[in-house]
Amino acid sequence: MRYLLSILLVALLVGAARAETPAPEPPELGAKGYLLVDHDSGAVLAASNPDQRLEPASLTKIMTAYVVFSELAEGNITLDTPVLVSEKAWRTGGSKMFIEVGNQVSVESLLKGMIIQSGNDASVALAEQVAGSETSFAGLMNQHAERLGMDRTHFTNATGLPDPDHYTTPRDIARVTSAMIREFPDYYRWYSEPEFTWHGIQQFNRNRLLGKGAGVDGVKTGHTQGAGYCLVSSAQRDGQRLISVVMGTASDSARVADSLALLNYGFRFFETHRLYPADEPLETVRIWSGDPPSVPVGPARDVAVTIPRGRFDDLAAQLELSRPLTAPVAVGESVGDIVLLLDGEAVKRQPAVALAESVRGGLVRQAVDSVLKLF
Repeated sequence: MRYLLSILLVALLVGAARAETPAPEPPELGAKGYLLVDHDSGAVLAASNPDQRLEPASLTKIMTAYVVFSELAEGNITLDTPVLVSEKAWRTGGSKMFIEVGNQVSVESLLKGMIIQSGNDASVALAEQVAGSETSFAGLMNQHAERLGMDRTHFTNATGLPDPDHYTTPRDIARVTSAMIREFPDYYRWYSEPEFTWHGIQQFNRNRLLGKGAGVDGVKTGHTQGAGYCLVSSAQRDGQRLISVVMGTASDSARVADSLALLNYGFRFFETHRLYPADEPLETVRIWSGDPPSVPVGPARDVAVTIPRGRFDDLAAQLELSRPLTAPVAVGESVGDIVLLLDGEAVKRQPAVALAESVRGGLVRQAVDSVLKLF
């Protein structure tokens, strides 16, 4: 455990500690449901009804984009792939990119039309290109949702147009938003673009927090009569990224004000530290009957923690093994938890895994270890 603690001690020495300020209660908002999370640590900083099923309206298009980005990453389509605009896509109501039936439009242009202009027509055209039909595409959306742990979400379309079986929650929307930012940073930059022009029609990004000095660089607005006014915002200040989800407010100005209130609260009273990179050895642990007799362990993904501002000097770290380790032990096998503590209470737990394998040793090794384990 000495090595693990020494790593944290180095971080403490180089970190700039600030005067301790206890975090007050989060602001009270009028939204039906909202959530504020740290992108790197996943810590929830403020929430109200985060798991309530709500209509997502055009927040749906965050998942639509995530699915298309995944198809791009897998090489199934390219940004230059031409998409033939169907009559269904052209006729889809609501917000539009104003594509014309029978025309060919590139995947990149459709993505920009969906992300910046919130075009329902662009969303349907992309869905049909990827899966053949919007219904089949919704099946892909639900598969990705299940994989991401969005267990209170169900999609029936790519646009967010009202449907009784089309719903999500603030927590689930935060999950797909964070995954999209993490996995597809090159595409995420489109969410910060202020306007997009197609066939001479200029339309502006509906996220009114962009360019207002709040560090906001995305993500998506949504509105229907049933859903109310919704806004997912992501902002970065001094290397810390927060994601706010506000659903079911009464007006455009309310969703903007509520989102800004959450972001300002989070940045003012909390700080995030990235402590241990993925696959970095933090400790060497004994493997009974193993060859070799010990292996390095560490996190499978980066370890970050969000704490009240000014409390970094009070953090402690420890490694908790889940059991005595006996060979064989495989690379990536869970061996316990990395635990970060503040005032003696765990504020973050993350699995520790074996970073090397240990096979079963010979008869002499097994015999010696069998005796040693008795003592």
